[in-house]
Amino acid sequence: QVQLVQSGGGSVQTGGSRRLSCAVFAYTYGPDCMAWFRQAPGKEREEVASIDRDASTRYADSVKGRFTISRDNAKNTLYLQMNSLKPEDTAMYSCAAAYRWCNGEYDYWGQGTQVTVSS
Repeated sequence: QVQLVQSGGGSVQTGGSRRLSCAVFAYTYGPDCMAWFRQAPGKEREEVASIDRDASTRYADSVKGRFTISRDNAKNTLYLQMNSLKPEDTAMYSCAAAYRWCNGEYDYWGQGTQVTVSS
């Protein structure tokens, strides 16, 4: 069984920064692919960024240059550093994981954490 436990989130002003963490608890080795998603009220869920075990990354255009996804394989932890935050970044953020190279499909999800950016 695999469990993803998120921390971080909260309220921040426009232009501020926030870091999200996602700890992976697994009986075997950690996932090959990990990602961050977000969903704002009334909008579809968006894949914000993903990262493979070899640290190759992909970002949504809406966050390129502002967000950085990273992972510490030794600690089985995923991070999302969010800088220059905008009100439109307000959403519920969730981490996800899969035991295969990133292909947009995920088997395990974190509990979600709210990020609210005020103007």
